[in-house]
Amino acid sequence: MTKVAVVTGSNKGIGFAIVRGLCKKFEGDVFLTARNEERGTAAVKELQKEGLSPKFHQLDITDHSSIVRLRDFLMEKYGGLDILINNAAIAYPVNSPAPFAEQAEVTVHTNFTCVLDSCDVLFPILRPGARVGHVSSFASMFALKKCSAEIQKAATSPSSIDDIVQLLAKFVQAAKEGNHEALGFPNSAYAMSKLGLTAITSLQQKTFDTDERPDIVVNACCPGYVDTDMSSHKGHLTIDQGAENPLYLALLPPGCVSPKGNFIQEKRIIAWVPQ
Repeated sequence: MTKVAVVTGSNKGIGFAIVRGLCKKFEGDVFLTARNEERGTAAVKELQKEGLSPKFHQLDITDHSSIVRLRDFLMEKYGGLDILINNAAIAYPVNSPAPFAEQAEVTVHTNFTCVLDSCDVLFPILRPGARVGHVSSFASMFALKKCSAEIQKAATSPSSIDDIVQLLAKFVQAAKEGNHEALGFPNSAYAMSKLGLTAITSLQQKTFDTDERPDIVVNACCPGYVDTDMSSHKGHLTIDQGAENPLYLALLPPGCVSPKGNFIQEKRIIAWVPQ
């Protein structure tokens, strides 16, 4: 049985480097995915020049049917999925002229809602021993610190994923009404989207802990401040350095006890509580 790994949003940047690392270290097929097939296949050719053998599958996480097509393909060809790295995300430039209401709605939808949709579709086909990594951000921690005490409590001690869904919906609605800061939210759509992603991780792990499929582990991580389009090339790390934490999560050994359901930075667990 051939094992298989999928990296979302991986035709460039950190995702591209994660695919590169998995091709070198993972004993199985590695799928580079992209919304645009032409850009995706071009990225595969670049890695082939390095002597690597990634495969390509189209995936747009904002299109539910695209996620379903990927799931059906994986089930038909492999019978399941062994590694899922949720890397696809967007970020508006700091000087973007787009209204904050738009930034909040689009960013939360892409970076949180659509990632959660990907999980809902792909988690059922994870095989025993599967590893899931969410590429989050330390911005989620900064966002948490800037939230009101009430919102901090809601983010760090939810009873269900739906609690986090509702919290992010409240943020988007407040952004549309122009009173998000008055209600205790930070003034960063990207940071709030990643706060949501980090917050659901422990809840997802609790579900896996009671799953009949043993040894499925999910964690979130910060790749660091990486020189990519998303950081407007202001980051100081290379994409391969940015891939180190996601690769660490993807390749956690069988029977992993820790980290599980945690937020990771520099391969260390960072407490998900405001300081």
